Amino acid sequence: MKQTLRALAPGSAAALLFLLSPAGSHAQQAPVRPVAIKFGKPEPADFEAKNFVGDSAAGAVVLYDYGSAHFRLDGLSFKLESDRITRIKILKKSGYDAATIEVPLYHQNQSEEKIVSLKGFTYNEVGGKIEKIKLETSQAFTEERTKNVRVRKFTLPNVREGAVIEYSYTVTSDFLSQFQDWTFQRDIPTRWSEFQAIIPEYFDYKMLMQGYEPLALQTKEQSTTQYLASERVQVADGATLGGNTSHSATRSDAIMAQATTYHWAMQNVPALRDEPYMTTMRDYVARINFELAGERMPGQAYHNVAGTWGKINSDLLSDSDFGGQLERLGFLEASLKPLVAQYPDPAARAAAVRELIVKAVKYDGTNRVFASGPLKKSYELHRGTSADVNLLLIAALRQAGLAVQPVLLSTRNHGRVNQNFPLLQQFNYVVGVLPLADGKDLLLDATEPLLPCGMLPSRCLSQAGRLVAAQEAEGRWVSLAPAQSHNHFQQVTMTVDEQGNLSGQVRDEHGGYSGAAAREKLQQLGEKKYVTELAGQHPGWEVPSYKFSEVNEVGKPLALSYELRQPAATPGAAQELYINPLEAFGSRQNPFRHADRTYPVDFGAPTQEVILLTLTLPPGYTAELPKPTVLELPDQGGRYMYAASSPTPGTVQLMSRLNLTKPVYGAEEYASLREFYRLALAKQAEALVIKKK
Repeated sequence: MKQTLRALAPGSAAALLFLLSPAGSHAQQAPVRPVAIKFGKPEPADFEAKNFVGDSAAGAVVLYDYGSAHFRLDGLSFKLESDRITRIKILKKSGYDAATIEVPLYHQNQSEEKIVSLKGFTYNEVGGKIEKIKLETSQAFTEERTKNVRVRKFTLPNVREGAVIEYSYTVTSDFLSQFQDWTFQRDIPTRWSEFQAIIPEYFDYKMLMQGYEPLALQTKEQSTTQYLASERVQVADGATLGGNTSHSATRSDAIMAQATTYHWAMQNVPALRDEPYMTTMRDYVARINFELAGERMPGQAYHNVAGTWGKINSDLLSDSDFGGQLERLGFLEASLKPLVAQYPDPAARAAAVRELIVKAVKYDGTNRVFASGPLKKSYELHRGTSADVNLLLIAALRQAGLAVQPVLLSTRNHGRVNQNFPLLQQFNYVVGVLPLADGKDLLLDATEPLLPCGMLPSRCLSQAGRLVAAQEAEGRWVSLAPAQSHNHFQQVTMTVDEQGNLSGQVRDEHGGYSGAAAREKLQQLGEKKYVTELAGQHPGWEVPSYKFSEVNEVGKPLALSYELRQPAATPGAAQELYINPLEAFGSRQNPFRHADRTYPVDFGAPTQEVILLTLTLPPGYTAELPKPTVLELPDQGGRYMYAASSPTPGTVQLMSRLNLTKPVYGAEEYASLREFYRLALAKQAEALVIKKK
């Protein structure tokens, strides 16, 4: 039986990821827009249970979220002010986290963003009346998040099930390039989210809309706005016996300028749910981002302030913590010289140099682009960040005569890189690339001893990285698509007796990225706990003996050979036996539980899972062979095969082979992928009927 799976539901929404150009923006038909809330006065409907019946799965609901950003002159300099008003309904204890608010504030040198006019209230219905509790702003505190970002945190008081909370604040900023993004979507449903930006003609911003939810409102309007500029000047008082005197005064001038008001809103935005095979939630959440591209101040020419890949390239190479670290490493010369002579082949030499670095420096789990200090120090301490380890690797490879160049990338949990925005902060990791004679790129990373040379850690499988080339014209995007897959192979030889007791031998092999994950787990648990956990996943399993092999041969699959016994559920001989031999060795649950999904399924690498099982029947019994099955995903995206045969009398051989050929499947492929898994797992779980002759 062969089935080709086609789209089983209307096409899912494609990723909404594009630049919002002023020319492309236009007014749309207004949606059913809620009345703006009156801060401090909740609506009676906010406390009526009937209005939240449809939100039974949520812990809380955003009722109203409004933000606006505008510019004002402070003296002769512009400041950016961002206002926010938010009201949230708490439905369950699981929604209490929504009452803790975090406001990121950027700071650099002596300047910092500030939060002002912070207000908040909690409303509880008590005895038919509304009790109002005020937020004590003195209890808010600040947490240093990164080198340039601190977070102001506060929690609304006396929150309980059924409460309504609201808060408002303003953020003032001197950093016009740090225009705060607006997020329309959260991990709880949002009834209405609205954002307005009023931008004077002096500033040019690129606007990037991201996500998978449609806009309910998008408008753009031109207007004339007055800005008041002021400065301190010296004013003469006139002649005195001592000469002329003067005093300082403030002079103010009104400046009329064209301004553009951008307005966006989303209505009934579903919660962004965490699902299997995602990168980071930031890649999928509906939001709008801003990047300052240029300035055109009065009387001055347009000044382009947007970054370019060429400028990022040159800045990195001239930086003492990046390009400055890639000079010759004298302290490694004695160790590298023998490797140059021993390995004339570039790929083999790269592997030998990488092995030297892997054994010398341990990755501390911190991801960075820039080195944390001199590479010699990391080498002597035998520990460093990803940048310390991999910049040391690149420098060592260069000293060994290999033309290796750095490649910037963003790890899967850091977020997707937008190639249209040349921003260094999009990246948090660096690896090396060695072009080979066959035109292929050898990607090099020394942070993971459990991986062979040329295989990037799974955290780095983010589709593309940016080459940092010595010449700007050589800059390019490097594919991070892996040549390796998630490989799992199981060969099972078993015997069943007339009571239904199973016993036999299993050889379990994990290769590629599955091999790396299995070795990491083995390293953490040890052999005994590893096998105990394996047996514990299957009720009734007994594993009397086992043996691991190829543990340290990271280029080969990790192999586990073990003896298996599984007692029958009910003792005594039977005329008919019903067993599910493949179910114990395959997945039991479809990872794709929800009927729909609006964002991609990202496995990181292709997948192959094979189970080959040979079963010896009890004397005098025969088996009804299940029908063979072939399932295919559209566009050669994957294939599942199931076959059953009887190679010799008294034996049954079952084969299950699942192949997913693509690392990433789009949202429009989700319905087919989900059904593909459902049918494959149902076939694996199909009972084998064994009857006495």
